Amino acid sequence: MLTDREVWKPGTMVYPLPAVLVSCGDAESSNLITVAWTGTICTNPALLYISVRPERYSYGIIKEKMEFTVNLTTAEMARAVDWCGVRSGRDYDKWAETGLTPAPGVMVQCPYIDESPLSIECRVREVIKLGSHDMFIGEVLDVLARKGLMDSATGAFDLGAAGLLNYSHGHYYRQGSEIGRFGWSVKKKD
Repeated sequence: MLTDREVWKPGTMVYPLPAVLVSCGDAESSNLITVAWTGTICTNPALLYISVRPERYSYGIIKEKMEFTVNLTTAEMARAVDWCGVRSGRDYDKWAETGLTPAPGVMVQCPYIDESPLSIECRVREVIKLGSHDMFIGEVLDVLARKGLMDSATGAFDLGAAGLLNYSHGHYYRQGSEIGRFGWSVKKKD
């Protein structure tokens, strides 16, 4: 018996999600697309996915080039993230319109976003047709991390300091404060 629940129609309500900008194309012609349907698939081999509607301009570019870069975004990039999600690269040069800086890819032809704290270059391994979106499974070729977010004492990357942008049911949020670390709930107390 449901007491304090309301039953809704089926929907994807797994939130929050990272709001990322995916860059695609090559050095001569590239585009940006805002994606929230993204995530990790596997650690070894390193695989991630992005899901894109076939009618989106970037879909054809990714399908042709078979590579893309996932760029994590920050609260400072929120306006550009939203703008790239509601405007089409068919009609606008998103780099020029947002003021974001394309930087030459390392392992792929498409640029990454210089302002991004972390960029993940991928080669498309498989495309799965699912319905409203097709899933591009990307094999991670390398990860480009901003040096300023490296802890000099530990050498660890501090993504928490980046002010990452999250997306939750139509709204953008700055990532919150840390409440624990993997395994902290079972760690022995000294």
